[in-house]
Amino acid sequence: MRKSLFPILAAVGLAAVAAHAATHAPSAPRGGTEPAAGWHMLREGVMAKLAYGLPDSDQLALMLTCAPGENSAVVYGDVQPRSAGLVLASHGPQPIDPLSNGEAFEARLPLGDAALTGLARGGRMTVQTEAGDRQLTATRAERRLVQGFLSYCASGHA
Repeated sequence: MRKSLFPILAAVGLAAVAAHAATHAPSAPRGGTEPAAGWHMLREGVMAKLAYGLPDSDQLALMLTCAPGENSAVVYGDVQPRSAGLVLASHGPQPIDPLSNGEAFEARLPLGDAALTGLARGGRMTVQTEAGDRQLTATRAERRLVQGFLSYCASGHA
């Protein structure tokens, strides 16, 4: 599990740098350098996934999943949204974490929580890391992805 922490923490560190230069698309290289971390959404069957990390890679710091009609998103990753609404789903580790293929604690976050609505509206989410609180930011285009994720999850159909 510790081996998987280093790429995730590196992505969070990269997020701090990206927060100062949020004018570029997250998947576009900046001046010939490596791509920056950003928000990405995809759907697999009826499940929607919203993730923060490097584009086209497995280096994700945070992932939220949901299916239509659910009132909350499942949160995975070594960083967690700073929110009083974040609730551990169990008192023990779950068998598989999709980010590390290892044990992890599953948490749920209500769709109307300020951490998610603030990200959709204002482009910022405070997350808890081993190194303390950090801000993950979203560009205008990424905020539309977050809004789409929240709308899809809250809807009653796929």
